[in-house]
Amino acid sequence: MHSFLKKHSTRITGSISCFDRIQLRGYLPFRWGQAVERFLDSQGVLYKDFKPFARQLTEDIIAHAHATAERTGRPLRHLNGHFRKEDEAAAIARRDQITDGLVCIFTAVEPISTFCVRPGKNRPHIQRDYRKGLCIYYYLIHAQLGPMYIRIQSWFPFIIQIGFNGHEWLARKLDQAGIAYQRIDNAFSSIGNPDRAQQFADHFAQKHWMFLLSALAKTVNPLLSGLFYGMGYYWVIDQAEYATDIFFKDRASLKDLYQQLLRHASLSFSAEDVLSFLGRKLSASFQGEILNDLKKRWSGARIKHRMKENWIKMYDKAGLVLRIETVINDPGEFKVYRTTTHRDGTQSTGWYPMPKGIANLYLYARVASMANKRYIHALAAVDDPAQSRKLLATLTRPAPYRGRNKRAINPAHPDDLKLFLAVMRGEHHIHGFRNRDILRHLHQRIPSDPNELKRLTRRVTSLLQLLYAHGLIKRAPKSRRYYITALGAQLMPLAIRLYHHDAPRLLTENAA
Repeated sequence: MHSFLKKHSTRITGSISCFDRIQLRGYLPFRWGQAVERFLDSQGVLYKDFKPFARQLTEDIIAHAHATAERTGRPLRHLNGHFRKEDEAAAIARRDQITDGLVCIFTAVEPISTFCVRPGKNRPHIQRDYRKGLCIYYYLIHAQLGPMYIRIQSWFPFIIQIGFNGHEWLARKLDQAGIAYQRIDNAFSSIGNPDRAQQFADHFAQKHWMFLLSALAKTVNPLLSGLFYGMGYYWVIDQAEYATDIFFKDRASLKDLYQQLLRHASLSFSAEDVLSFLGRKLSASFQGEILNDLKKRWSGARIKHRMKENWIKMYDKAGLVLRIETVINDPGEFKVYRTTTHRDGTQSTGWYPMPKGIANLYLYARVASMANKRYIHALAAVDDPAQSRKLLATLTRPAPYRGRNKRAINPAHPDDLKLFLAVMRGEHHIHGFRNRDILRHLHQRIPSDPNELKRLTRRVTSLLQLLYAHGLIKRAPKSRRYYITALGAQLMPLAIRLYHHDAPRLLTENAA
């Protein structure tokens, strides 16, 4: 990330990394049918009476919503069809000048997860069921979290969903600290003290979430003070977005550069690159799809690189802020070094899939922050055309190597471009590469003849020496493993982009 900021320092005024949208989900201890059966037994409720018993609890949840709306004087509306509830709530808050507390309550019929009674071999049993049911949305402006919503399904087991934005929380922290800032929608365009703001953002994941979330749950579920007294919700991270925003001086500073960044990301980033950004390595055991999706929107364009249910995307905010954002929906795809407890009660420390519990929000921040930084570092290859020509010109001259000269590199020659592509594969950014790795990608079939294999190996060695002489790669100490230098990360993608995109486009324009 530092390389990108340094290269474009004359255009950039600062940056901030923090959580953006976060969606949490809370579950009472009724995850399985057996748990519901134990609860019914403790209450003396027959399984055949589960439906009327649960219906009475549903009426209590709905009555509580109506009582809350009446007590606070806020509107309660039922929504039919497709509505952006956030926009509706924001419009009501502006109309009524609400800056704190409850804004409105919406109800809507949506798909839910509940339970039902099913006949069994000897007796009926409780099992999970999926259907549509009434859900209640409480939209409010929280003193700490800012605009947010709490959604509770009115059907047993009363799952709660909470959504808020990390930028809203950070804005309130900056207000408390007296730090000036400017905002565009849910993004900062400038911050008076970015280092102090980053310290606030880094402590966000370490809040006492259980205390705060438990208090919010009690405001929408009256049963926690009655029938479910002593029970608590278990909170998991349903979705988390972690954004790195880079502030530019003006729209002109970002406009042309952003188009080049989009072009570079769509042409140069392969599946291996996407995996490496997300801290993964392509292997034969990987199952799933990896997609690059470039889409134009009314406000501009954005590119998304998706790995299964997780993705990293780039877009601009109002032409002033470049945002790189990692979205985690399935944390199990990421392995983190942590201590885990096994089913037999023993514990071990090692690399295990990242868990979803709210206590692991700091792991989400760590994984997503590193993904953003890798992505931004890869974007450092993009440069102004005039400066790019000067840098590429250095490759067209012979370079000294051990008392002799290595030949010049032709950035437009297919063989040299093929070598660049082999070296720049995504897995090489993290683990480096050896002679045999490049040999495997330059030649589709490895010869079985030892003499032929030896000849090709020497050929690859000569090519690696060529890149080394020009400063595009470096060798790890006491190892035969090579890594791409900062100059190589800048020039090799640049040569590929100029060859595959800029040169054909210029020729077409000149011919016209």
